[in-house]
Amino acid sequence: MRDSIPDGYYVIVRNFTLYPAAYPAFPVAYIADWASDEALYGPGQSVYHYLKAAGFSGIDSFYRPRPFGFVYRKNDPSFTPSWIVGDGVFDNPTLSVECPSPDTLGYIYSPVFGRAKRWKQLFWRGSVLPDITPGDNPSVDIIGVRQNGTEAVIMNNLTVAQQDHDISSIDADEYPYLRLRMRNVDSIHFTPYQLKYWRITYDPVPEGAVAPNIYFQHKDTLEVGEPFNFSVAFKNISQVPFDSLKVKMIVTDRNNVANIIPLPRKKPLGTFGSSTDSVHIGSIINTSSFPGNNTLFMEANPDNDQPEQHHFNNFTFRDFYVKPDSLSPVLDVTFDGVHILNRDIVSSKPDILIKLKDEAKWMILNDTSLLTVQVRYPNGSLKRYYFNNDTLRFIPAGQAPNTDNTATVNLRPYFSEDGTYELIVIGKDRSNNEAGNIEYRVLFEVINKPMISNMLNYPNPFTTSTAFVFTITGNEVPQNIKIEIMTVTGKIVREILKDELGPLHIGRNITEFKWDGTDQYGQKLANGVYLYRVVTNLNGKSLDKYKAEGDNTDKYFNKGYGKMYLMR
Repeated sequence: MRDSIPDGYYVIVRNFTLYPAAYPAFPVAYIADWASDEALYGPGQSVYHYLKAAGFSGIDSFYRPRPFGFVYRKNDPSFTPSWIVGDGVFDNPTLSVECPSPDTLGYIYSPVFGRAKRWKQLFWRGSVLPDITPGDNPSVDIIGVRQNGTEAVIMNNLTVAQQDHDISSIDADEYPYLRLRMRNVDSIHFTPYQLKYWRITYDPVPEGAVAPNIYFQHKDTLEVGEPFNFSVAFKNISQVPFDSLKVKMIVTDRNNVANIIPLPRKKPLGTFGSSTDSVHIGSIINTSSFPGNNTLFMEANPDNDQPEQHHFNNFTFRDFYVKPDSLSPVLDVTFDGVHILNRDIVSSKPDILIKLKDEAKWMILNDTSLLTVQVRYPNGSLKRYYFNNDTLRFIPAGQAPNTDNTATVNLRPYFSEDGTYELIVIGKDRSNNEAGNIEYRVLFEVINKPMISNMLNYPNPFTTSTAFVFTITGNEVPQNIKIEIMTVTGKIVREILKDELGPLHIGRNITEFKWDGTDQYGQKLANGVYLYRVVTNLNGKSLDKYKAEGDNTDKYFNKGYGKMYLMR
């Protein structure tokens, strides 16, 4: 064991166990007997000491009949010895040990070379181990790697006589990558050929990378409709120029729907270090269709549009959130500048102004489809008005962003038939939030004949001032309206002209003007009863009296004269 077994050899030690009672003619020796050989061979010079020093730590349990097995590698600390000891004579223990050993054949694989536009030359060099008679017989195979990762041996068995080899015949379009495989054969010394280097020369393809350290534009939270300006630099980090650069951009919305953002090609990129080696890629995205959480994916040179060395550094993912518009817009409707009540009288040629206002400053109300205008006629027919004539005109809200996001619709119809009409307006914003749970509806009366009702003053009696209340029908306010105030003896003390009364319109009027009980010269009049009447003129004719159903105000008038009482 000490002298006849060379270093590095595997040693297997096992015993043949005999039961003493069954085989009395065969003496049995145990560890105590083995250890006693020191007296014969010297200290530490026994089978017991050799095996224990080799790693058989369980040898001390062999003091009675039992099987054992032990495997070690002589003077090789890199190998872990293994052993097993059975419990009795009739045990059959099994020991399994891996024992690596040199072979006559071995392979070395290179990393992948490329990606290449054109392959040129292969160079490889090596030598045998010193002080060993040559026995190595190496050869090199060239393996082509396709774009999809599949491999094929293109050239094989290149010997040491072919260490400088032309590989320009290999099609770089079919095999953009190459790898090398060395086959080592040594049946004499079992030693590998000592490879010093192997090299492949080729024309490389360009290599680029997303470079946010150079330029990066991104906002992670936006209002709905606010333009999302995403842009990042892409840099050529190779000494090979890029052709015009294809870019792909996809926004995956909150419903996990992928939305492709079309982008034009970018300019060609110069080589690394030049003034044209980088470009900003990105787009301004309209967020009106992307409320909630979204993910943007941007990729340069997608779909292997032009050959490139690597692709892992060509794309980026970015999350962004768009605040949804959940508030309803506000709808406002006036007839000739007045908010009418249900069944109010209006002009037969009214100027109806419809305003739709929304708080979303980026979602500009600029589309006629946001408003629907209908009128129900006295005969029950329903007419929808369209934005294709002068009757219905749409005025958009303006440019974004706009804090006064108001769209205006001007409806100027002509209602030639007397009776009750109904205006129906439906409005919504660009996020489809409706202006109220139900549509806007209002009934109104049309009387084409120009008339004026009894004019009442309110309050009556009055102490400080009194206004005038009356109704006008038709489609035009009289050119002249004059209120004459006089004493009971018929003396006119005050004339109030139309211009003083303030704005007037067809329908119910309450004058902004309030008479304060003074005469034409501003002098206060005495307390008491005063008479008044209205004088009108429309196109040279005075207006007939209008009397609504249920109107019982005639009892307060005598031949067109009313009475008021001033009580300071």
